Amino acid sequence: MALVATASAVTSEPSRSAGSIPGHGPVSRPNMVSVGTIVWLSSELMFFAGLFAMYFTIRSVEPDLWKVKTDVLNVPYATVNTIILVISSVWCQLGVHAAEHGKPHRGAARLLSLKEWGMREWYVLTYVFGAIFVSGQVLEYSELVHEGITLSSDAYGSVFYLTTGFHALHVTGGLLAFLLIIGRTFTTRHYSHAQAAGAVVTSYYWHFVDVVWIALFATIYLLQ
Repeated sequence: MALVATASAVTSEPSRSAGSIPGHGPVSRPNMVSVGTIVWLSSELMFFAGLFAMYFTIRSVEPDLWKVKTDVLNVPYATVNTIILVISSVWCQLGVHAAEHGKPHRGAARLLSLKEWGMREWYVLTYVFGAIFVSGQVLEYSELVHEGITLSSDAYGSVFYLTTGFHALHVTGGLLAFLLIIGRTFTTRHYSHAQAAGAVVTSYYWHFVDVVWIALFATIYLLQ
């Protein structure tokens, strides 16, 4: 009996260590929050697909209107704004890396010591870049309104503001999510796996709006 018990203990130990990560639960078990976020983002993808379909449909009906109105677009300005959003995704992913390694903030390290940054610092930087992007869009809107392109001016104005405006609302929602995730690092003493999962799914959403904007930028500003 002792021999059987010893053999059982020896064989069960590798199974336990191979099937789980300390503090993260079984590897083979999917995170329901992540799965739910991915399913929700799939529905959001269908929503934006409808906006793209609307854009190309109206563009095919009013090609002359597009030739006139697209000359007003400031492509270099939009390009810089796009780069800002893309870079924010890089900062976001660095924050995810820190969160997955259980590092919510830099602790007592100096602020300029980037190697010691935790999830909080990288997410704050992501938030700043995202806020700059949204502010850049608002400034662009003011310039276009000055040029006579409004939501109700014509078909082009309606399609432009609907597509870019809904995206701006999604970016704003992501910024609010970042504030929530950052705030939780100040209110909790122990950074758990559940909190790290919240940071990860927020990054899913942010990368999603980033990719959608790249497609919008290529469609509206490059293809025109």
